[in-house]
Amino acid sequence: MSETSSIARNETPPEAPPPSLGRRLYSFLLDPDVEGNLQKPIEHFVATLILLNVGSMLIEQIPEIYEPYKKWFHFFDTFSIIIFTIEYVVRFTLSPYQKDLAGKRFPRFSYAISPFAVIDLLSILPFYLSSFIALDLRVLRILRLLRLLKLFRVLIPAWKEFRQLNKGRTFRQHVHAIVWPSRFGGQMHDFFELFIIGWVVISVISVLLETVEAAHYILAMEFAVLDSIAVAVFTTEYLMRMYSCVEDPKFKQAYAGRIRYGLTPGAIIDALAVMPFFLEALLHHLFDLRFLRIFRMLRLLKLTRFSDATKLVWDGIKREAGTIGASFFVLLLVIILCGSVGYLLEHAAQPDKFESIPGAIYWSVITLSSVGYGDISPVTPVGRFITSLMALLGIALVAIPSGILSAAFTDQLRIERENIGAKIAAMMDDDNIDNDEKALLEADAKRLHISEAELAAMIKAARRARLMDKDVKTEFNLNAAKEDPELAFEQFRGLVSQMKQLVYVTGEEMGDAINTAGDASGLEKSLYEQIAQQKAARKPA
Repeated sequence: MSETSSIARNETPPEAPPPSLGRRLYSFLLDPDVEGNLQKPIEHFVATLILLNVGSMLIEQIPEIYEPYKKWFHFFDTFSIIIFTIEYVVRFTLSPYQKDLAGKRFPRFSYAISPFAVIDLLSILPFYLSSFIALDLRVLRILRLLRLLKLFRVLIPAWKEFRQLNKGRTFRQHVHAIVWPSRFGGQMHDFFELFIIGWVVISVISVLLETVEAAHYILAMEFAVLDSIAVAVFTTEYLMRMYSCVEDPKFKQAYAGRIRYGLTPGAIIDALAVMPFFLEALLHHLFDLRFLRIFRMLRLLKLTRFSDATKLVWDGIKREAGTIGASFFVLLLVIILCGSVGYLLEHAAQPDKFESIPGAIYWSVITLSSVGYGDISPVTPVGRFITSLMALLGIALVAIPSGILSAAFTDQLRIERENIGAKIAAMMDDDNIDNDEKALLEADAKRLHISEAELAAMIKAARRARLMDKDVKTEFNLNAAKEDPELAFEQFRGLVSQMKQLVYVTGEEMGDAINTAGDASGLEKSLYEQIAQQKAARKPA
């Protein structure tokens, strides 16, 4: 082998120049392809700020609220403009590093005329125009609604992803992917859930404030409009779920499947969320149904669908149902016995308060729970002594079910995490986790509030355990091989297989190393030559 080729082989490739400051800033702030950077937090913060701006603009239409806090509204508007301006300047400055603008002659100009950049500019332009042009305040408020267009920066990529995931699927399957969690939903499903959660919160706050006389006097019309919009949103969601539920194997039949879904707790809650509105609208001329308005608070139960913690608690309760039932049974026995003793001791002294055992049981409950309203209290010395013991006993008795529930939740969370570990181990049978499997793991991780870093660490640990398990299976054991010739042969075959892999992977470079090594034995050279000849013989002519 020539000296030139030997030198060329030993030369190290020149190091790549370090990335520029702009490239590093783009990767850290805006690049969607870099995991763990600030791109997603920035987008979520900006989207939240946009929604708060819309809420602020709506509240400004109410003089009774706007006038006393005019300075604070102006401060929030100025703060929002500063944030949106900084965002626009940063995106404009770093636009040459975007993939879709790479190689263009004037990347910043190309960015400035792009739809997203125009939207960003329109969201801040009215504020600066008002400094130079005398704009009517009402016109300025209308122009500020252009900030809503900034949401398209988030929605358009999510919609493109959704269409790609559901390419070739039916309309009903599209609807199912939006309203139900699946690998076809993508970010659109997440946005749909956030939209419903937002309206649940708005609706519940509206119901609470409606009971405040001063707020109802000022905002009666606004409360009515909000409730109508909320009912329209929740009704549409209910119909979408009822229409697409047959895509789930549990509700396959067109009619029977939808009936079965309609009887599930989630569907019943969805129906109760809108039923008061329609009953009051249809039957108000026959009955006074204003009392049904309080049942609008049932919309709060809709949040349980989006809370994985609720399912974990419920699974834990079902698993520990026997233990929890036993603790409540013991607590019930103690309450009844203490109530009976209290009746025997205090009935003669206070016949009006301890008039019966059921009445004394009420006293027993509030004493054991350490509430002690004071409306019923013993007056006899023995009764007071028993009450003191009951108060101390109640601390332990009431804490038992609480401790069991807490332990059940913790154990259920541990079991769910172990199940994810088992899934990862099963997926590692082929030494690889494909995209579909990774999507399932990410869905489970999201349900259990496991971060991306924790999931990556779990996958890495499972991969390492898999490799270690392989190493143990092929471990060279002299004592076992001495006693079992068949095992010795298997170990020998494994070692030969590993040598073949080394030769096949390294190629001629390994032969060069053997020839140049001064301590290579004849057996080592002979084995290498035989394997190299087998490799050469397998090559196609």
